[in-house]
Amino acid sequence: MDRKIYRAKAVCERTGLPISTLYAKMLNNEFPRPIKLGRRAVGWRSEDVQKWLDLLADQSPKLVEELVPNSLTINQLLKVLQNLLREQVSIRDKRSIAEALAAHGDKNADIAVLTGCARVALARQIVQNIIGSEPTLNVITLDASLEHLLLKSLQQAQKVGADAASFIEPQLAERLNKSLLDAGQKMEAAGVPQVLLVAAPIRSMLVKFTRFSLPDLHVLGYNEIPDNKEI
Repeated sequence: MDRKIYRAKAVCERTGLPISTLYAKMLNNEFPRPIKLGRRAVGWRSEDVQKWLDLLADQSPKLVEELVPNSLTINQLLKVLQNLLREQVSIRDKRSIAEALAAHGDKNADIAVLTGCARVALARQIVQNIIGSEPTLNVITLDASLEHLLLKSLQQAQKVGADAASFIEPQLAERLNKSLLDAGQKMEAAGVPQVLLVAAPIRSMLVKFTRFSLPDLHVLGYNEIPDNKEI
């Protein structure tokens, strides 16, 4: 087992948690507290993923046997959990996450695809965290022709192993960013959460594209809308 000691920056990088969320979770006893390294220095033991797996193993040992290492590597699992936490998706429902990854995962699977599978399994939780018990979800959507262009950019990026968001043509990226900013501001003024609804294959791409310019925007795939919600 990896027994390195990580400082706060490294912990945030490995977990995908912002520093403020990391300390908030510590206060709520949802994240391990650090150990003291010196007068003004603390660090965390890098055992989070193994503890997660150990807890799951207690609940369903056969499921874990199928998940790691037969379906996924530890590194793949860590990256999926990082992606979920980065988008503020709770990973408490370990069984649903594990079942989704066991059903769709393999050691050559794309991390964005695996993350999407886990998100679909957690769809009710994700949408409920956005709108609570409200029956209707107000969303921003993209024109079909624009989604097609973005899908082509994604496919081109995948061929060369590049970041998909960087393959969006600059002028198109500028127009898209402005349109999303305008739409997001209107939703904020109306007092409703900012939600962008897109085709599943380009969801991860648009999460990265909007992460800094629209930090309050929730990007959902069409396959993440529960049956009990209307759009």
